[in-house]
Amino acid sequence: MSEATEAVNAVVRDEWSRIVGAVVRATGQVQLAEDVAQDAVAAALVAWERDGVPDRPAAWLTAVARRRAIDRLRKVKTHLDKAPALQAMARLGQAPGPLPGETPDYPDDRLRLLFTCCHPALAAESRVPLTLRVVCGLHIDEIARAFLTKRPAVQQRIVRAKKKIAAAGIPWRVPDPEDWPERLPSVLATIYLVFNEGYAASSGAEHVRGKLCGEAIWLGRTLASILPEEPEVLGLLALMLLHDSRRAARVGADGALVLLDDQDRSTWDRDAITEGLALLNRALVLRRPGPYQIQAAIAALHAQAATPEDTDWAQIAALYGGLLQHHPTPVVALNRAVAVAMSQGAEAGLALLDDEALSAALAGYPLYHAARADFYRRAGQRSEARHALECALALTMNEIERDFLRRRLEQLKDRGSS
Repeated sequence: MSEATEAVNAVVRDEWSRIVGAVVRATGQVQLAEDVAQDAVAAALVAWERDGVPDRPAAWLTAVARRRAIDRLRKVKTHLDKAPALQAMARLGQAPGPLPGETPDYPDDRLRLLFTCCHPALAAESRVPLTLRVVCGLHIDEIARAFLTKRPAVQQRIVRAKKKIAAAGIPWRVPDPEDWPERLPSVLATIYLVFNEGYAASSGAEHVRGKLCGEAIWLGRTLASILPEEPEVLGLLALMLLHDSRRAARVGADGALVLLDDQDRSTWDRDAITEGLALLNRALVLRRPGPYQIQAAIAALHAQAATPEDTDWAQIAALYGGLLQHHPTPVVALNRAVAVAMSQGAEAGLALLDDEALSAALAGYPLYHAARADFYRRAGQRSEARHALECALALTMNEIERDFLRRRLEQLKDRGSS
């Protein structure tokens, strides 16, 4: 891969939402913004290969995207469309706003995009996928995996949401404070899904995508700064910081996945843990419990355990039971089963995973099969463990996770033959 291609990939990964946001803020047209951003990327692949990578690649892409937007708006023919197009052109040409790498006006364009994508006029099922695509630049396949659904379904939701924004004239801005509560659940869900995709990438050669984790934490900090008395905002930020504190320990020097019990806890980020615990305490004092606070409390129990043996799995299982009351999803049920297995034994965990509805809901989820494999292994049922590992391996798209599962499978085969 050439230097130019690597530079383009890097700026698209790290600055896509800023580039799109700069054009959306001026034009109010998300499809136009995405189209001209893609045009700018195509132009960069040619120009940077020929002339070299510019000093400020994100600013270069933003400037080209703005010019392409003006060119497209000039081609608008009808009188009815001409006036808003000319207004948008004026905003693009006269008030370009901050470029990537410069200090943005408050609030950041990404926050404007985030709240707009979570507008209550949009169908609830469309808000998070739209935000993951527009604000964070995730690919459709990544979003589909995050939702445990099919690519065409996600694509349709995003297209419908964009059409709704255009038809309803939904403004691309941060709402007034009295309108925040209605949009906050979708905003928080989006931020956490972004973090999860960074913390455990669903595909590719990296297990952890640090930039994506950082983007989610930045969004969480921004929300906490404007909603300092909202306990679920504090809970989400605490949760992300506590998880992220283990980032350096989750992949070994050889690039291999390291499970929680095998991690070197001395490498955990103690500053992040301290900040996360303080945020959680601030949230709990407000006495308005919610799912993110419960998840942060679970993460805190892991962070405070000096050794794997010190982990209070019984309390973690109880907290997952409470989380199921707030958020009754198959993945939460899976996590509770893991905690029950750790506190009561593998057979107890298997009994929960054998639930017909849960097994059907998670049939295409690799971590479900990986958990079953671990429970079977601990219960001494090696043949069943191998079969479950094979299922997990067939479904896993992340290369580091696939390597880990292959090693586990080989270990089981070796022990079975000895």
